[in-house]
Amino acid sequence: MSALDALDERQRQAATVLRGPVAVLAGAGTGKTRVITHRIAHGVDTGAYSPSRVMAVTFTAKAAGELRGRLRALGVEGVAARTFHAAALAQLNFFWPTLAGAPAPSIVDNKVRLLGQAADALRLRPRTATLRDIASEIEWRKVSMLSIDEHAALGRPLTGVDATQFAELQRGYEALKDERHQLDFEDVLLACAGMLEAEPRVAASVHEQYRHFTVDEFQDVSPLQNRLLELWLGDRHDICVVGDASQTIYSFAGAEQRFLLEFERRHPDATVVRLETNYRSQAPILAAANALMRGRPGALELTPAREQFQADAPTVTAFDGEREEAEGIAAAVAQQIADGVSPAEIAVLYRAHAQSALIQQALAAAGIATTVLGGTRFFSMPEVRQAILALRAAAVAPVEHDFIASVRRVLRELGLTEEPPAAGGAQRDGWEARRAILRLAEEADPGEDLRSFSDALMARAKDQHEPTLRTVTLSTLHAAKGLEWPHVHLAGWAEGSLPISYATGFEAIDEERRLAYVGVTRAARTLSLTWSRSAGRGERAPSRFLAEIGTTARGTGILREIAPRSTRASRPARA
Repeated sequence: MSALDALDERQRQAATVLRGPVAVLAGAGTGKTRVITHRIAHGVDTGAYSPSRVMAVTFTAKAAGELRGRLRALGVEGVAARTFHAAALAQLNFFWPTLAGAPAPSIVDNKVRLLGQAADALRLRPRTATLRDIASEIEWRKVSMLSIDEHAALGRPLTGVDATQFAELQRGYEALKDERHQLDFEDVLLACAGMLEAEPRVAASVHEQYRHFTVDEFQDVSPLQNRLLELWLGDRHDICVVGDASQTIYSFAGAEQRFLLEFERRHPDATVVRLETNYRSQAPILAAANALMRGRPGALELTPAREQFQADAPTVTAFDGEREEAEGIAAAVAQQIADGVSPAEIAVLYRAHAQSALIQQALAAAGIATTVLGGTRFFSMPEVRQAILALRAAAVAPVEHDFIASVRRVLRELGLTEEPPAAGGAQRDGWEARRAILRLAEEADPGEDLRSFSDALMARAKDQHEPTLRTVTLSTLHAAKGLEWPHVHLAGWAEGSLPISYATGFEAIDEERRLAYVGVTRAARTLSLTWSRSAGRGERAPSRFLAEIGTTARGTGILREIAPRSTRASRPARA
């Protein structure tokens, strides 16, 4: 079977161009990860690529793990699928001892604490929240490749310290790192770039090692990451970038979509492929997404992969207050579960973490268990680590011959019960984690045993291939990027929440629009948007993005206005 067999015409076009600069403009749900992995596999299958000479770069360890897992499933081993930071750190650790005659510096484990120590030395007493903001601003300065003086000249406001204090604090922070022979996260990229620029031997070695580069989420690269990528490439042009300008939502962290938007101008010989066939969402959801981004730079026109009939229009509901909105969302979720939808197929997304508390309370009151993205990762949970160790220990002298019975016995000894604890709290979280491990065992291949199963769990942990919990997902819009659910509820579509109150100016509002677009495109089958007319004592207006999409009540819009349903949600049947 060819690596090209599972691709559509546009995907195949992207996967068969193996040389020279390539830009894949991939809209939401168009199969970009499939294209990346199948393109690499096709290059290996045809002999154009040696796996060890390929580097696939992405932005999160989870995404890198997913790339490795998918490549392994295609029979490709040995490709370096890494984040920018992991790749840079590996090169620093390899070359630094030879260049400096000493081990590479250690990495600062707590930037805020070190900043606090620098502040103490200057007799400054900024609050912890201010120190966190300072840390973020330092990160932005470094990835933007600005010196302390160049940054000061921009006059970017920072609450809690004045410009002079901020500059002094940064210099004190850098001095402390130098004294302790440490680098922070951004220094890793800066040091690697500096090493490649200053040491021709190192640059030649890296150029010899890696001949072909693929960069995922290219719309999110910062000036520093782009510079490092140029140094990795040298004078070669075998690079494939994949991205979507409409999903640029990390400008606050230094991301600049111009590197994607200007790729063709900077590489006149580039092959550009547009992926606009969406395999995820119903046509009415795509219509809402397209309406949000129409006319924006780099916007793609998403079309459904196949004709879809009787698809419901996305809905919008106004509530009197935030608590009523949360209870209304809980009632809608409870009804979906009562209608047979698995909780794992439902997500509630919001702009800021502060919005989650009322929603989580309302869902718990309705007996609905939740998982909050951005919390403890599945394989980092103590219950999961304990279970894997217990399964490995049980594999030495299994009591039962039946594999599933053995797994069930081990998990029962660790606290798995037939009935779950009440929704909400650590006990329910632990129960859901153990139940997920049992489901993985039930879905395992015939012939699995405790040893191979525990080995498989450890491999999944390494690749961060987390199982699906049968809980409703709660997430910020930022954390939801790259994910999808059949049923999505988007909360807080009011001015001050989305766009958020501190977003002022055209560029900031445009980023909020892209964030709204990311939220809309997470939904596959149903999408509901909600907002509340008041927050605290203040009155609010509906989000301007609702007007941009439009409602059927006005005759030309896409959203269907519905009245709030009863918030007296009955407890759903246990999934």
